[in-house]
Amino acid sequence: MAQKKVTVYTDGACSGNPGPGGWGALLLYGGKRKELSAGYRRTTNNRMELMAAIEALRALKEPCDVELFSDSKYVVDAIEEGWAEKWRANGWRRGKKGDKAVNPDLWEELLGEVERHSISFRWVKGHHTNPENNRCDELAVAASKGSKLQVDEPYESLREED
Repeated sequence: MAQKKVTVYTDGACSGNPGPGGWGALLLYGGKRKELSAGYRRTTNNRMELMAAIEALRALKEPCDVELFSDSKYVVDAIEEGWAEKWRANGWRRGKKGDKAVNPDLWEELLGEVERHSISFRWVKGHHTNPENNRCDELAVAASKGSKLQVDEPYESLREED
Protein backbone atom coordinates (compact mmCIF):
# COMPACT_ATOMS: atom_id res chain seq x y z
CA MET A 1 0.00 0.00 0.00
CA ALA A 2 1.34 3.43 -0.95
CA GLN A 3 2.25 5.85 1.82
CA LYS A 4 0.18 8.98 2.30
CA LYS A 5 1.79 12.09 0.81
CA VAL A 6 1.96 14.91 3.36
CA THR A 7 3.36 18.39 2.95
CA VAL A 8 4.80 19.97 6.10
CA TYR A 9 5.95 23.53 6.78
CA THR A 10 7.86 24.38 9.94
CA ASP A 11 9.43 27.38 11.64
CA GLY A 12 11.01 28.32 14.94
CA ALA A 13 11.28 31.67 16.67
CA CYS A 14 13.14 33.03 19.64
CA SER A 15 13.03 36.44 21.32
CA GLY A 16 16.67 36.76 22.19
CA ASN A 17 18.93 33.80 21.59
CA PRO A 18 18.60 32.30 24.14
CA GLY A 19 15.26 33.56 25.32
CA PRO A 20 11.58 32.71 25.14
CA GLY A 21 10.94 30.69 22.01
CA GLY A 22 8.31 28.87 20.06
CA TRP A 23 7.77 26.66 17.08
CA GLY A 24 4.98 26.35 14.56
CA ALA A 25 4.10 23.69 12.02
CA LEU A 26 1.52 23.25 9.31
CA LEU A 27 0.58 19.82 7.96
CA LEU A 28 -1.26 19.53 4.65
CA TYR A 29 -2.93 16.31 3.50
CA GLY A 30 -5.92 15.60 1.31
CA GLY A 31 -7.19 19.16 1.38
CA LYS A 32 -6.94 19.35 5.18
CA ARG A 33 -4.73 21.64 7.25
CA LYS A 34 -3.51 21.04 10.77
CA GLU A 35 -1.63 23.71 12.72
CA LEU A 36 0.61 22.89 15.67
CA SER A 37 2.68 25.09 17.98
CA ALA A 38 4.23 25.33 21.43
CA GLY A 39 6.25 27.87 23.39
CA TYR A 40 9.20 27.54 25.77
CA ARG A 41 10.45 29.92 28.45
CA ARG A 42 14.19 29.68 27.64
CA THR A 43 15.63 28.10 24.52
CA THR A 44 17.36 28.93 21.23
CA ASN A 45 16.17 29.56 17.71
CA ASN A 46 17.92 26.44 16.39
CA ARG A 47 16.26 24.27 19.04
CA MET A 48 12.87 25.65 18.03
CA GLU A 49 13.57 24.97 14.34
CA LEU A 50 14.40 21.37 15.25
CA MET A 51 11.39 21.00 17.56
CA ALA A 52 9.06 22.22 14.81
CA ALA A 53 10.25 19.48 12.46
CA ILE A 54 10.22 16.79 15.17
CA GLU A 55 6.74 17.58 16.46
CA ALA A 56 5.26 17.90 12.96
CA LEU A 57 6.60 14.46 12.05
CA ARG A 58 5.52 12.96 15.39
CA ALA A 59 1.98 14.13 14.66
CA LEU A 60 1.80 11.72 11.71
CA LYS A 61 0.09 8.57 12.92
CA GLU A 62 1.77 6.30 10.38
CA PRO A 63 4.84 6.36 8.13
CA CYS A 64 4.26 8.85 5.34
CA ASP A 65 5.90 10.26 2.23
CA VAL A 66 6.73 13.75 3.49
CA GLU A 67 7.95 16.91 1.80
CA LEU A 68 9.09 19.15 4.65
CA PHE A 69 9.74 22.86 4.06
CA SER A 70 11.84 24.87 6.51
CA ASP A 71 13.57 28.23 6.35
CA SER A 72 16.37 26.80 8.51
CA LYS A 73 19.51 25.90 6.58
CA TYR A 74 20.72 24.43 9.89
CA VAL A 75 17.99 21.78 9.77
CA VAL A 76 17.69 21.24 6.02
CA ASP A 77 21.41 21.00 5.25
CA ALA A 78 22.24 18.83 8.27
CA ILE A 79 19.72 16.23 7.09
CA GLU A 80 20.02 16.51 3.32
CA GLU A 81 23.85 16.63 3.37
CA GLY A 82 24.04 13.76 5.88
CA TRP A 83 25.84 15.82 8.52
CA ALA A 84 23.52 14.84 11.38
CA GLU A 85 24.02 11.13 10.65
CA LYS A 86 27.80 11.65 10.64
CA TRP A 87 27.64 13.53 13.94
CA ARG A 88 25.69 10.65 15.48
CA ALA A 89 28.12 8.05 14.09
CA ASN A 90 31.00 10.08 15.61
CA GLY A 91 29.46 10.15 19.08
CA TRP A 92 27.94 13.60 18.50
CA ARG A 93 31.26 15.09 17.44
CA ARG A 94 31.61 17.11 14.27
CA GLY A 95 34.42 18.13 11.97
CA LYS A 96 38.07 17.22 11.99
CA LYS A 97 38.62 18.96 15.33
CA GLY A 98 35.97 16.80 16.99
CA ASP A 99 33.93 19.71 18.34
CA LYS A 100 30.76 18.73 20.19
CA ALA A 101 27.65 18.77 18.04
CA VAL A 102 25.06 21.18 19.39
CA ASN A 103 21.57 19.90 20.29
CA PRO A 104 22.33 16.16 20.06
CA ASP A 105 19.15 15.34 21.98
CA LEU A 106 16.99 16.90 19.30
CA TRP A 107 19.06 15.62 16.39
CA GLU A 108 18.64 12.10 17.77
CA GLU A 109 14.87 12.58 17.90
CA LEU A 110 14.73 14.08 14.41
CA LEU A 111 16.84 11.27 12.94
CA GLY A 112 14.41 8.78 14.49
CA GLU A 113 11.53 10.49 12.70
CA VAL A 114 13.52 10.65 9.45
CA GLU A 115 14.00 6.89 9.68
CA ARG A 116 10.25 6.35 10.24
CA HIS A 117 9.13 8.32 7.18
CA SER A 118 10.24 8.88 3.60
CA ILE A 119 11.22 12.56 3.79
CA SER A 120 12.57 15.24 1.48
CA PHE A 121 13.69 18.38 3.27
CA ARG A 122 13.36 21.59 1.26
CA TRP A 123 14.68 25.03 2.13
CA VAL A 124 12.35 28.00 1.66
CA LYS A 125 13.33 31.63 2.10
CA GLY A 126 11.95 32.85 5.43
CA HIS A 127 9.88 36.00 5.94
CA HIS A 128 9.26 36.22 2.22
CA THR A 129 6.37 35.37 -0.09
CA ASN A 130 5.54 31.83 1.04
CA PRO A 131 2.20 32.04 2.89
CA GLU A 132 2.60 28.67 4.62
CA ASN A 133 6.06 29.53 5.95
CA ASN A 134 4.76 32.92 7.04
CA ARG A 135 1.88 31.23 8.89
CA CYS A 136 4.35 28.95 10.70
CA ASP A 137 6.34 32.02 11.71
CA GLU A 138 3.14 33.61 13.10
CA LEU A 139 2.39 30.44 15.06
CA ALA A 140 5.95 30.25 16.43
CA VAL A 141 6.07 33.90 17.48
CA ALA A 142 2.63 33.71 19.12
CA ALA A 143 3.64 30.53 20.97
CA SER A 144 6.82 32.21 22.23
CA LYS A 145 4.70 34.98 23.73
CA GLY A 146 2.18 32.66 25.37
CA SER A 147 1.32 32.73 29.05
CA LYS A 148 2.02 29.03 29.71
CA LEU A 149 5.51 28.50 28.35
CA GLN A 150 6.98 25.02 28.72
CA VAL A 151 10.44 24.20 30.04
CA ASP A 152 13.01 23.08 27.47
CA GLU A 153 14.45 20.77 30.12
CA PRO A 154 17.49 19.45 28.21
CA TYR A 155 18.54 22.98 27.26
CA GLU A 156 18.02 24.50 30.70
CA SER A 157 19.77 21.54 32.39
CA LEU A 158 22.82 21.98 30.19
CA ARG A 159 22.97 25.70 30.90
CA GLU A 160 22.95 25.05 34.64
CA GLU A 161 26.04 22.84 34.24
CA ASP A 162 28.03 25.56 32.39
